[in-house]
Amino acid sequence: MNNILIIEDEDFLIRALKDNLLAEGCFVDVAKNGEEAIERMKGKEPDLILLDILMPKSDGFHVLKEIKSHTKWKSVPVIILSNLGEEMVIKQALRAGANDYFIKSQHPIHEVIKKVKEYLYGK
Repeated sequence: MNNILIIEDEDFLIRALKDNLLAEGCFVDVAKNGEEAIERMKGKEPDLILLDILMPKSDGFHVLKEIKSHTKWKSVPVIILSNLGEEMVIKQALRAGANDYFIKSQHPIHEVIKKVKEYLYGK
């Protein structure tokens, strides 16, 4: 069973992602801020991370930097889900090691789930 870590502070989006991923047979863990995310990863290494950029305590760029600088986690795929759609922000996230970037308002949940499945199963 694949372990997905959702790092997001919007309850509605968390619920939608979690319900869809559970239906796909994934185990889902949730962190609502960057500090909590790092702690969760120390307990159980995820197979894939869905990461928001704008969060309390520690933003997504800081979390992404932590993930990619840690030997144990740097190969874990990270998909950014953000309301920030500026080209500069997207390029910054991809240069920092994100594998994909989705603008929340432009991509329905089923597109995100499809991308998750591509990373996990090559489908």
